[in-house]
Amino acid sequence: MDDTDLLFKALADPSRRKLLDLLYEHDEPQTLGELCTHLDMTRQAVTQHLVVLEAANLVAIDWRGREKLHTLNPVPLQDIYERWISKFEKNRLAALHALKKRLEK
Repeated sequence: MDDTDLLFKALADPSRRKLLDLLYEHDEPQTLGELCTHLDMTRQAVTQHLVVLEAANLVAIDWRGREKLHTLNPVPLQDIYERWISKFEKNRLAALHALKKRLEK
């Protein structure tokens, strides 16, 4: 499975998207225990989701002693935005601009 497939697989699950939201909202490295306090699932389930997110390079791991800290890595999301979303957005914005010009005349 290539990197793009891993990324879309990781984003397909609502629990993993919730984990990414939590990492974004807190904007600081978090332990498994800290992440679990915000979710209604077992530590094992959270761990499994984090493994998928790490495989997709969406979560970076940093060890501080015995503590494993998780941090959001937004770079793969930016890559997807540039590859898939921005090109469609440009056309939409150009159409809205043209419509605005026509309505103003």
